[in-house]
Amino acid sequence: MSLYLGIDTSNYTTSAALYDSETGVMTQQKKLLPVKEGQPGLRQSDAVFHHTAQLHTLFSALVEHIDTKQIAAVGVSSRPRPVSGSYMPCFTVGENTAKILSAALKVPLAEFSHQEGHIAAALFGADRLELLRREFIAFHVSGGTTEALLVRGEGSGFSCKLIAKTLDLNAGQAVDRVGLMLGLRFPCGAQLEQLALQNTEPVKVRPTLKGCDCCLSGVENLCQKLCAEGRDKPYIAAFCLEYIRRTLEQMTDCLRERYGDLPLLYAGGVMSNTLIKNSFTEKYNASFAPPMYSSDNAAGIAYLTYVKHEKII
Repeated sequence: MSLYLGIDTSNYTTSAALYDSETGVMTQQKKLLPVKEGQPGLRQSDAVFHHTAQLHTLFSALVEHIDTKQIAAVGVSSRPRPVSGSYMPCFTVGENTAKILSAALKVPLAEFSHQEGHIAAALFGADRLELLRREFIAFHVSGGTTEALLVRGEGSGFSCKLIAKTLDLNAGQAVDRVGLMLGLRFPCGAQLEQLALQNTEPVKVRPTLKGCDCCLSGVENLCQKLCAEGRDKPYIAAFCLEYIRRTLEQMTDCLRERYGDLPLLYAGGVMSNTLIKNSFTEKYNASFAPPMYSSDNAAGIAYLTYVKHEKII
C-alpha cells in the first residue's frame, strides 16, 4: 500500500488529499464553505453543518479512480494548533470522519493540528522537505492566525514554539474587513490584491510593533479614514496590503536579530499574496508554498501521515 489520506475541516475550507508515496504525487479535493454576500464569515455551528454536507462528496471524488485498499493510513487535523486546549468545533467533522474511515479500512489513524498541516503543505509545495529535519522559522498568516513559530521536525509532526504573534486582529481578518468595506465578496484576499495592483500612487505606512509582536487593528481604522476622505479603492487596497507586508517584514527582521539567519517559511492563505511573496523572496530568499498549498488544505496532513507511518523523521 502506498496511499496516505489527509482530511482537514478548517474554518472556511473542506478538504481531502491523497499522497502517493511511490510516485510522490499529491491529489486534492477542496471546497470553500458558503458565506452569504456581505457577511464576514460563519458561525461555528454553520461551519460544522457545511463541512458535514460537503466532506462526503469531496472524498467520493478523491477516491473515484483508486482502490481504497491501497490506503495505508488516515490522517486528520483535529485541532487548530499543536498546543494544549486548542479546540474549534469545525475540526470535529473531519476527526469523526477520519475515525470512521480508519475503522472501516482497518488502517492506522494519525491526528495532527491544522497549523502543522499548513507548515507541512508549504514545505511540500515549496520543495523544502529537507527542513523536516532542521530548525526554521515559520510564519502562519491567515484569517484565524498570525503567528511566527520556531519549528523543528519531531517524531511524526513538529515541535512549534510561539515566538511572535498579533496582539489583536489577524492579517486575514484585516484583509477581509477592508475588502468588505470596499464592496468585495468574502473571502476577499485575491480580489483585494487585484484591486491593489491597479494603484499608481506611492503608499507609505507606519506599522505598530511591540517587541516582535504586531498590532493590526490599526489598518482597519486607517482604511476607514481613507474611505471617509474619498480616496479611491485601488489606493485603499494597496495601503492595506502594504501595511500587512511591512508589518510582517518588521516582525521578520526582529526575529532574525533574536534567532539568527534561520531558513524562513511563510504559510497560510494571506501568504499567497504575490506582492508579499515577491518582496520577501527577494529580500530573505524565503520559501513560500504555491497558492494551492497556501490556503487551507489537507495536503500537509496527508504528507505528515505518510511521515508518521513510514517513520521518516
